[in-house]
Amino acid sequence: MSRIIEILEQLNTLDEHFTLEAKSGLGQSIQDTISAFANEPGLGGGSIVIGVRRNDQLTKPAYEVIGVELPDKVSADLASQCASVFNITLRPRITTEQYKGKSVLIVDVNECEAGQKPVFIRRKGLHGGTYRRIESTDQICNEDDIALLYGSRNSQSFDQTIFGDATCNDLDSEAIEYYRTLRRRVNPLAEELIYSDEELLQALRAVDTSLRPTLTGILLFGKKLTLRRLLPSVRIDYIRVPGTQWIEDSHNRFTSIDMRSSLLQLVRRAQDSVYEDLPRRFHLKEGEVQAEGQGIPADVIREAIVNAVMHASYRVNRPIQIIRYADRLEISNPGYSLKREDALGQPGSDLRNPSLAAVFHETNLAETKGTGIRTMRKLPNDAGFAPPLFLSDRINDLFTITLRLHHFLTPEDLEWLRSLDCDDLTDSQRYAMTIVRDTGMIDNSLYRQNSDCDTLRASRDLKQLCDLGLLIMQNKGPATFYTLGSGLKNTCSPTQNERTKSDELSKKSIKLPLKSTNLSPKSTKINGNNINSPIRLSY
Repeated sequence: MSRIIEILEQLNTLDEHFTLEAKSGLGQSIQDTISAFANEPGLGGGSIVIGVRRNDQLTKPAYEVIGVELPDKVSADLASQCASVFNITLRPRITTEQYKGKSVLIVDVNECEAGQKPVFIRRKGLHGGTYRRIESTDQICNEDDIALLYGSRNSQSFDQTIFGDATCNDLDSEAIEYYRTLRRRVNPLAEELIYSDEELLQALRAVDTSLRPTLTGILLFGKKLTLRRLLPSVRIDYIRVPGTQWIEDSHNRFTSIDMRSSLLQLVRRAQDSVYEDLPRRFHLKEGEVQAEGQGIPADVIREAIVNAVMHASYRVNRPIQIIRYADRLEISNPGYSLKREDALGQPGSDLRNPSLAAVFHETNLAETKGTGIRTMRKLPNDAGFAPPLFLSDRINDLFTITLRLHHFLTPEDLEWLRSLDCDDLTDSQRYAMTIVRDTGMIDNSLYRQNSDCDTLRASRDLKQLCDLGLLIMQNKGPATFYTLGSGLKNTCSPTQNERTKSDELSKKSIKLPLKSTNLSPKSTKINGNNINSPIRLSY
């Protein structure tokens, strides 16, 4: 089988994806895609097929070959661009294949070595011409992306920068002693326990050699007054909302606890506040005299809160939010995931704040091997709870973890599923239907999170639900998502008018930047360039 036949099969089955892009011709956006493939960490590069387009006029939309005129000239032009347009010389492999008498170009772009990144379009400059590959789109890099790409050159991370006019007098000796207490519990013989405070702070990169506090130092050991003065947005807002939607009752909106402290202490305080406030069921086993708690595991809540604090972007003036609804807990931190969504839970971590992460690791509050997400998925499953949902929102620069506070499928869920009269659905499809009912939509990525399957299997399962009339496919290509079939009741999602009204009320009652609740397609194009990634509701 020729390679172009294999590529067409992939496109018509999976659409464009992380490592495959289709172009009708040699347009300007091809440079964006080449930059993205060359930059994306761990991707290994990708392939661009030129002379293929998606035909949405067909009964069943499909990719078709339209061919390339003068393929030798187009190939030479592209090779010339790759040699001169970018900040470094790129040498992609360009091959020509024939399909039904038409010429098609296949361009294989390798991921560049760490020391060569970031690769950017020279005329656009570093901040306007550097791209990453996010799902099937080419995204302009922001400060965090560029820092990540430069980080591979061992440059200084943001959390190691000297911060403001702070001095060692702004650091709290009690916070330093609390670190020693946590470290002693993990390893009583740890060498750093015998250091003086000044030596310890230097070892943790909390101060530089001149004893000037870094951002890490202020975040971990800053006095409350110092944190309020220098980092007023660094806090955790724990918001308790009655009901299942944001401000359902304008007369009973929410209660809020604003927590501000050094990060190690802040994590403990937030964890205790949330866990003690959650409803828990109890089960008394036969022959036992003490009931066992059956609520969501405490380790899951701890992992979610630590993840938010450790991976937050402290470049952004926005607090971490923990919103407790009647049926779920949403934990949001500024800063989208540096890891691709399909790689969440896989070994290895992409660290936004490596100095902070090292301290959390040494105190056993967190790990740095990429198992935190896996733990958050496994523990609820073992306890019979629904798996968490992870939303990385590049548009609003947010990462949100949603934990459902009830078991996998409640009696109400089962009753609703029985009303659909589809007994042949898999457990993954059943749960997917409840997600669509509660959130209003689902897409391939969200389905994969909750079924532990690959992209192809997710596409097939969602297509089957469409064939049964349970779901309706919306949009085309990378922007595809699915909504409830006509006639099925969406029991939880607010209408657009209700959303607007709630948003207006929330703006009057709280000055925090709230997560968008609008459903949007996965990507938008302006002047032919892909921008942003999907906004998707967690619930």
